[in-house]
Amino acid sequence: MDSRPLDPLDLKLLQALQLDGRAPFSRLGEVLGVSDQTVARRFRRLRTTAGLRVLGMIDEGRLGRVGWIVRLRCTPDVAEQLANALARRPDTSYINLVSGGTEVLCAMRPRSRQDRDELLFDRLQRTPRVISVSAHCLLHVFYGGPLGWLNKVQALDPEQVNALRLPQIDPVGTVTPDKDDEVLLAVLRRDGRATFSELQSATGQSESVVRRRMDRLRSSGTLYFDVQHTAESVGHGVGALLWLTVSPSALSEVGRALAEHPEVSFAAAITGQANLIASVGTPSTGDLYTYLSERIGALDGVQAVETVLTLRQIKQLAYEPTR
Repeated sequence: MDSRPLDPLDLKLLQALQLDGRAPFSRLGEVLGVSDQTVARRFRRLRTTAGLRVLGMIDEGRLGRVGWIVRLRCTPDVAEQLANALARRPDTSYINLVSGGTEVLCAMRPRSRQDRDELLFDRLQRTPRVISVSAHCLLHVFYGGPLGWLNKVQALDPEQVNALRLPQIDPVGTVTPDKDDEVLLAVLRRDGRATFSELQSATGQSESVVRRRMDRLRSSGTLYFDVQHTAESVGHGVGALLWLTVSPSALSEVGRALAEHPEVSFAAAITGQANLIASVGTPSTGDLYTYLSERIGALDGVQAVETVLTLRQIKQLAYEPTR
C-alpha cells in the first residue's frame, strides 16, 4: 500500500462513498464537479494505494445481537496466528496486535448466545499459550457503525453532503432477515458496490426483487455501507485504543464528547473495570500525547486512562490475508 496521504479530491470521494456507498460514478462526479471517468479512475487507484473497499454491513443491533470487545493476552509466538484465526470468522472485525505483540484485541458480534459461549468459554480458553481472556460487552455506542470516521473529514461542503446524504433512519425494534435476505447481505458484505446484474446472478433473484429487498433492508436500518481504507492514507500514522474509567454520572457526557472529537472513530460504554472505550488515530505519538493531555485531560469525570497502541491491524471490516 502507498502510505502517502490522499489529496483533496481523494478525500472528497471517500467521504462521498461514506455517505452513499452505492452512488453511481456519474452521480458522484456530478456532486464533486468532475467527470464520471475521473471518479472511476480515482476509485480504482484508491483500491490499490489506500486499500479502498465499500462493504455492505449489518447493524447487528437491529437483529438483537450484542457486541463485544475481547482482549486476549498470549505469548508473542502465537499472537499473529491467533489473530489470523479470529479474522477468518465472519462475526469478527477490527482485530489488532498490540502491547509488543503479546495481546490481541478483537471486536465481535456473535450470531447467538451459543456462538458466544462456544468461542469465549471453550475455544479461546483451550487455545495453547493464551494467558488470559477478558470480554467486554458494548452497552451503548456513542460513535461507530453507520457513523463512519470519514463523516468527520469535512472534505465536502454542506451542499455536497446534503446532495449525497440518505434520508435519516430512526429504526424501532428488531428485524429478522429471511434466508433470501441473508444471501443478498452475504454478497454485499464481499462487495458493497456489486451491480444489480451481479446481485441477480449471485442470489438467483430477479433484479426488481433484489432492488426491493435492498431498499427494505436499508430503510429498516439493517443494512448500511461502510468504507474500508488504510489509516495511513488519511494521515493516521498512530492508532490507539483508550480504556477510560469514568465516573458513572459523567459517562454519557464524556461519551458524547468523545463522539465529537475528530480523532475518534469509535466510542462506546462497556462492561468491566474501564467503562468507556475509544479508538483514536493521530499523525504521530506527539499528537497522541497532545490529544490525551489536552482533550481527554479536559473532560470532567475521567478518572483514569489506559492507552494501548496498535502495532498492526490484522482485520478491519473484511479479512485480506494477502495484504
